[in-house]
Amino acid sequence: MIKILTDAILEEIDSTGTRIEKDLLGERSVPAGAYFGIHTLRAQENFSVSGTKVHPELIFAMALVKKAAALANMETGLLDERRGPAIVQAAGELAAGKLISWMVTDAFQGGAGTSTNMNVNEVIANRAIEILGEKKGNYLIVHPLDHVNLGQSTNDVYPTALRIAAIKLIRELSSSLAGLQDALQAKEREFNAVLKIGRTELQDAVPVTLGQEFGAWAEAVARDWWRLYKAEERLRQVNLGGTAVGTGLNANRRYIFRVIEILRDLTGFGLARAENPFEATQNADIFVEVSGFIKAAAVNLAKICGDLRLLSSGPRAGFGELKLPEVQSGSSIMPGKVNPVIPEMTTQVAFQVIAADLCVNLAAASGQFELNAFLPLISCNLLQSLTMLINAVKLLNIKCIRGITADAGRCRELLDKSNAVITAFAPYLGYEKASEIIHRAVELQKPVTELLIEDGLFSREEIEAIVHPEELTTPGVAGARFFKLKNEAKERER
Repeated sequence: MIKILTDAILEEIDSTGTRIEKDLLGERSVPAGAYFGIHTLRAQENFSVSGTKVHPELIFAMALVKKAAALANMETGLLDERRGPAIVQAAGELAAGKLISWMVTDAFQGGAGTSTNMNVNEVIANRAIEILGEKKGNYLIVHPLDHVNLGQSTNDVYPTALRIAAIKLIRELSSSLAGLQDALQAKEREFNAVLKIGRTELQDAVPVTLGQEFGAWAEAVARDWWRLYKAEERLRQVNLGGTAVGTGLNANRRYIFRVIEILRDLTGFGLARAENPFEATQNADIFVEVSGFIKAAAVNLAKICGDLRLLSSGPRAGFGELKLPEVQSGSSIMPGKVNPVIPEMTTQVAFQVIAADLCVNLAAASGQFELNAFLPLISCNLLQSLTMLINAVKLLNIKCIRGITADAGRCRELLDKSNAVITAFAPYLGYEKASEIIHRAVELQKPVTELLIEDGLFSREEIEAIVHPEELTTPGVAGARFFKLKNEAKERER
């Protein structure tokens, strides 16, 4: 018995005996109650390597392809009115997830996805046979290849389904990123007046507002959202109808065009027949491009989460400028310790996505001639990355970003200690003089502004005009408008 089947399925199929099925290699005993057949059985034996199942969205998409194919074959008269509706019903059930437990092949498999396609064909065929009142395995009634796979090949079904699954998940990820962008922009507005020290290379730089930092993150997420939204366009051209190598051998010409129209209606996606199905069958660079967009989103998320961890570090012995929501205890030995676990989780997801992109690149580059045999690797990594990012982004938004609060006092304290405001006085003092004052401030442990007043270089009114938050965080020379108005007033007095 196949070890990776669930206990519930084992109990069901063990109680009903076995049935004999044949293929080109000979005969095998298949559990009589199983919806899969001999091809799936051999795939389980050959590819029990990872324990990772084929992504469910790929299965659901393949089931929709089979449903569209059955409807098209019925319209063209290639599938009779008894078998056709049964196949359509069975495919619809699989697309709705009702038969997903019978999709048992490992995600890592040879054959460019043939085992997955055969698993789908067999499950739909046996369910259709059952619908027609016959026993599973009676392929004279409905045959997995002659009827369910009619006019198709793994080589046009699998990549078409992968595109559909990717489009669906990209839409979900785009929506999640849009929600994250909204949350970041809300924090940008909330923290717009919180002045703090900016940092470059982890060293004190010039003053910024906390709102500006959140706004920068929001802008990066907006780019990711837009890139992924546009990526859908790249995936809409499918090679369904091209059969083995894209030439359409053994596919009815009317079926070739009708099946894509039906599939477009079933999915609600703007699918179109590839301009060159021959090319679309052998090349997988579109998935490399999409994976690159996903990787870019992961990179931005990792950067944002790294900033969040640093800004919330301590909280008393670190930066402590932000307070992240407390979601769980952080230590089994240190009472009261709370860690930034949501940013940490998101960072790990981001690293996994970045690594998965390399797998997609290598797999796409490894196709030969008229087919890429490594589509299962592309599918596994691409769809898993999308799913993980969808979940991670939602959790980051709900469990972290929305509940962030700022410690404005801590932000101001670190800004005052940094003496970074000296940069705002450089246009008036010159670089060398400003450098000399900052070194004295460090030696004397005095704020820069106090030294400037003591040295008679600026009045307190002038310093306040220069270090005003708006002056320090917007383009231009800080205080320039104040001095302009002051000079104009003097001129009028004269």
